[in-house]
Amino acid sequence: MDQQYKVLLYYKYVNIENPEEVTNEHRDFCTELGLKGRIIIAAEGINGTVSGSVEQTEAYMEYMDQHPLFSGTVFKIDESQEHAFKKMKVRYRSELVTLRLEDDVNPNVTTGKHLKPKEFFEAMQRKDTVVIDARNDYEFDLGHFKGAVRPDILNFRDLPQWIRENKQQFEGKKILTYCTGGIRCEKFSGWLLNEGFEDVSQLEGGIVTYGKDPEVQGELWDGQLYVFDERISVPVNQKEHVVVGKDYFNGEPCERYVNCANPECNKKILCSEENEHRHLRSCSHECRTHPRNRYIAQHGLTEEEVNERLMNLQF
Repeated sequence: MDQQYKVLLYYKYVNIENPEEVTNEHRDFCTELGLKGRIIIAAEGINGTVSGSVEQTEAYMEYMDQHPLFSGTVFKIDESQEHAFKKMKVRYRSELVTLRLEDDVNPNVTTGKHLKPKEFFEAMQRKDTVVIDARNDYEFDLGHFKGAVRPDILNFRDLPQWIRENKQQFEGKKILTYCTGGIRCEKFSGWLLNEGFEDVSQLEGGIVTYGKDPEVQGELWDGQLYVFDERISVPVNQKEHVVVGKDYFNGEPCERYVNCANPECNKKILCSEENEHRHLRSCSHECRTHPRNRYIAQHGLTEEEVNERLMNLQF
């Protein structure tokens, strides 16, 4: 089947003097063009992922190339059979990626050494190297590089504190870091340098670029790559697919993510379709019995039916 759509992932750190005005102009252009996706614009640059037809995405990349601020933006391009988003959102934020540092990092001034996929592949296999995943725990749980360190964090902004608490295991090592498309590593690697780590490198273009590289073909990656759109996950390793995700309820191999049905929890949990229904798509008894449980509402379950399922879970 012909791939009628494209998904673009990109960022550029650049000083924007009037970010809110640029945000409004950008939103108008994207809406008129018919793109869908999420774009963040801040005083420090732009970060986006959008989907559209071949014609729409080509027109957008041409617009960006001619833009006085965004020319030279590098796009990672995926083909798709449909839109990867439901809406178009262009928003102004104070940061492109939320770190909330007391002393912010400007990646155009301070950032780790950029390694091409083949260089990163070779560096990962050296004994004096430690590989740090710069993503959230649920992203890691779906897929990661072999031997990578899993930070125990729910949000990117928690990463600096976690590093400080576990600093001993990284001291004196050559540090490699990676993320989905590269934008988080730009700041994180710079922060590591400011913290006194001397040898810090990052995967140029992120996991997305690594998986498409014809030389490495995603080798040394296990699992799937979590993406922030309707696709949820995409493959990386072109040579061998190893499932690392585990079902939240029974520990069986699983790569299917759902959100907990309790809107006050909304935790991302890996689970089979069978376990989703068995556990009312809820991560705990408290969430299963929450008065606003979305699974119960969606399926129109009566109190008697809910109690029956809860009873079955006890046996």
